[in-house]
Amino acid sequence: MSEVLNIAVFASGRGSNFEAILRAIETGKLHDVSIAAVISNNSEAPVLTIAREHSIPTYHLSQKQFPSEEKFDDAVLGVLRRHGANFIVLAGYMKRLSTNLVRQFRNRTLNIHPALLPKFGGKGMYGIHVHEAVINSGEKVSGVTVHIVDEEYDHGPIVRQRTVAVDKEETPDTLAMRIHGIEHQLYPEVLQLFADDRVRVNEGRVTIMENGAGG
Repeated sequence: MSEVLNIAVFASGRGSNFEAILRAIETGKLHDVSIAAVISNNSEAPVLTIAREHSIPTYHLSQKQFPSEEKFDDAVLGVLRRHGANFIVLAGYMKRLSTNLVRQFRNRTLNIHPALLPKFGGKGMYGIHVHEAVINSGEKVSGVTVHIVDEEYDHGPIVRQRTVAVDKEETPDTLAMRIHGIEHQLYPEVLQLFADDRVRVNEGRVTIMENGAGG
């Protein structure tokens, strides 16, 4: 039996992955998934406008608004409880989640990264910087990684990866464009695996079941 994932999306920017997930839900490609709320540390993030246009609750929550990390976590967890969120999706969220938040949603928080982890991950490796590093290194293949979030940047168990060939004439911008297209396909696919209860995590390794728990 499928579990309805009521996801909270954390994003800092334009929210193209959020929009891809939303579109997949609206077209029926992604089922048993709903969006509880969108949280951003950036009050001017376009993702908040997109969410509001679809009547999805939005929240601007930044560490700067609170006297301590604990108070910030309390505010975030309050939003998640208020909307019954049982899963977190990071979609271009530029802040590391606290150990407390990771623990509260252990194995129920996903991130998407525009490279083939463990390569080209970690602090400072985001957006166009990743693609610049890939091209400068002479890599022939890049790709997309969806992984479970742990206490380190870009480190948790990998759920799915998809590769993209790096052409000889590639620029960071052209690679970014092609990577985005793959991201927008892969993130909804991985969320469906969780909604169908097909993901098992054991000792830091992910296994994808052929059928759900009841299958």
